[in-house]
Amino acid sequence: MTTLAQLLSVEGQTKSSSNEQITAQYQLLQKEPLLNGVARTYQPLEDAGERLPPEGNQVQVRVKEVLREVARVMTPLYDLTIQKDSANQGTRADVEIDGKILLKDAPATYLLWLEKQLTDLHTVIVKLPVLPQTESWEPDPTQAAYKTPVVETSRTKKIPRPLELSPATKEHPAKVELVHEDKIVGYWSTVKYSGAIPRQQAQDLRERIEKLQAAVKFAREKANTITVPKVEAGNAIFGYLFSDL
Repeated sequence: MTTLAQLLSVEGQTKSSSNEQITAQYQLLQKEPLLNGVARTYQPLEDAGERLPPEGNQVQVRVKEVLREVARVMTPLYDLTIQKDSANQGTRADVEIDGKILLKDAPATYLLWLEKQLTDLHTVIVKLPVLPQTESWEPDPTQAAYKTPVVETSRTKKIPRPLELSPATKEHPAKVELVHEDKIVGYWSTVKYSGAIPRQQAQDLRERIEKLQAAVKFAREKANTITVPKVEAGNAIFGYLFSDL
């Protein structure tokens, strides 16, 4: 059984660690190049044509993985805080969403703290990178990301060709000039990748946290309306301090 003293002894370190890690995750989401990837492969038009190595880079940051990490690093702080506030036996209320109780008898002090945490989390969610609507995207389980359909583009090369300007005659040889023509020699196949999430999914997340924010605010206001027993301390304290005045 954990004591209140034990909780208080690790509270500062837990808060500091959680804040550092959540900041790091938030900063990752702002580095757009890390969310994007591309793969290009080349196929020569002729079997004897020039071979080129594949090109590309991989997705390094994925929104879903970042959000899972946010949940992982913040859960201990959320748990510690509600345990501490529960030990203080303050006023309480249920956090209820769509008729379902999410948190039972949450202390008012915890609800107030949770409001601030959800405000910070809301800031992260409203700025989540979303997939560009200029492309078509589909899930790619092998990359744990999204990808576009393959797009083929041609590769051309300057090929020299003799061009006869005038035919040969008995008196003069044919007049020929060497010209260069663009000839298709192969095709690049390009697939784009992204660690962002669909716009609708981002919108659903935003609606969900805003609904949770409203529920927590309602619960906190409800908790603060609960009647508390009358307890007096002022007269005793100041009667002792200033008894000779």
